[in-house]
Amino acid sequence: MYIGVDCGTQSTKVVVVDIEEARILGEASRPHALQEGDNGRREQAPADWRAAFLGAFAEAVAAAGIDARAIRTIGVSGQQHGLVALDARGEPVHPAKLWCDTETAAHNAALVERLGGEAGCLDRLGLVLQTGYTASKLAWLRDTRPDAYRRIDSLLLPHDYLNFWLTGERVAEAGDASGTGYFDIRARRWREDVFAEIAPELDPARVLPRLVASHEPAGTVRPELARELGLAEGVVVSSGGGDNMLGAIGTGNITPGLVTLSLGTSGTVYAHAEAPVIGDSAEVASFCASHGGWLPLICTMNVTSATTRIRELFDLDLAAFNERVARAPIGAGGVTVLPFFNGERVPPLPRATASLAGLTGLNTTPDNLCRAVVEGATFGLRYGLERIGPLARGASEIRLIGGGARSPVWRQMVADITAAPVICPRVGEAAALGAALQAAWCDCYPDLPLEALCQRLVHLDESTRATPGAERVAAYEEAYARYRRALADRHAIPA
Repeated sequence: MYIGVDCGTQSTKVVVVDIEEARILGEASRPHALQEGDNGRREQAPADWRAAFLGAFAEAVAAAGIDARAIRTIGVSGQQHGLVALDARGEPVHPAKLWCDTETAAHNAALVERLGGEAGCLDRLGLVLQTGYTASKLAWLRDTRPDAYRRIDSLLLPHDYLNFWLTGERVAEAGDASGTGYFDIRARRWREDVFAEIAPELDPARVLPRLVASHEPAGTVRPELARELGLAEGVVVSSGGGDNMLGAIGTGNITPGLVTLSLGTSGTVYAHAEAPVIGDSAEVASFCASHGGWLPLICTMNVTSATTRIRELFDLDLAAFNERVARAPIGAGGVTVLPFFNGERVPPLPRATASLAGLTGLNTTPDNLCRAVVEGATFGLRYGLERIGPLARGASEIRLIGGGARSPVWRQMVADITAAPVICPRVGEAAALGAALQAAWCDCYPDLPLEALCQRLVHLDESTRATPGAERVAAYEEAYARYRRALADRHAIPA
């Protein structure tokens, strides 16, 4: 049996996978609290992740009806970019700043300038630093919390931190490390010279974790924790990775020809590449994959986080919200939403706020506002898809994951807006499944290829398939053009 864990923004999910029987035996989740501030602060306590793991693990194992001693390997997926700075005792010196934290926008801009602008970033890192990457969070901590900064003994990402808690080992792998802002995605190594620009007082050899390959173990579960969890001795913890990297594994997106699109708290679009993709657009992050190769990716910061705000504004449950979206016409009667409640990464607008355009006395209805926010979030993902370029345009299929993928209305909307067929995997928790598959790969390497594991466990749900329709595609082209004009008018993003 193999355990897959996904520590996301809103919750930690755990799945129990039987590789031989090719099925998930049990799954569970526990929520996290998010600490927010008006200045863009978004933080969490790492202790909440540990508590959520323990609760979800116990429930998932009970649901599976197995003895925990049958578990061979654990794999952990985590939200990318978070800064977990630990002291010499392994305790956080400050709450973890998350991927969606925009408090550090000014620090990011200063770092980009110090590295020689976009060209300098591309030359040294293979990507351009974005607000939300770990680098600007560390620079912020140095400038604003000097007492905490002086106590730093280790710098980890969220999934690295859970691996550390499980094993006592401080390790990282290339996929998640790609999003720190001090890692060369082409050479797959830390850039100590870039790190020195961010934190000159810290010794990278001491504070940065040891790098391991994606198929290698992070370590074994600590004996005292193994006893608490009911595990046998020597249970291996795989390298793990960022949620997008393990979501790629969990959707079978490990060879060219597919696109994965996530309708989660944030939105992501990514495709497999055999070599680093260093394109013209600084908005595309050519991260390393957690299975070999690379994962050119764009991330938008407002998807279900945006739709939830409008849904709760009208005090609607999900079913009622979806009914209102379905009742409104394509284009929402001329209403356009730029849903930048959390600022935005793609396009690069970290200090942006949400806005409504095109309101009249006739079209300002709950139905149109509900539809407009869903359309706006989806238009943002199409904008990102266009930036990825040939890899996305040549894809035969979009595999849709995340909470929004459960909505038939939204699935059809994605198909029509992207003019591409859409389908969901049967297992919606793609990152947790990917973590379990990577755990099995680590346990069986090199005898069982990852491709074979994906073929065995990643199945598509044909009942969710949505194909684009010519009339709807044409109607959305008009609405998307209006969205681009609103971007140009309000934020000077060329239409």
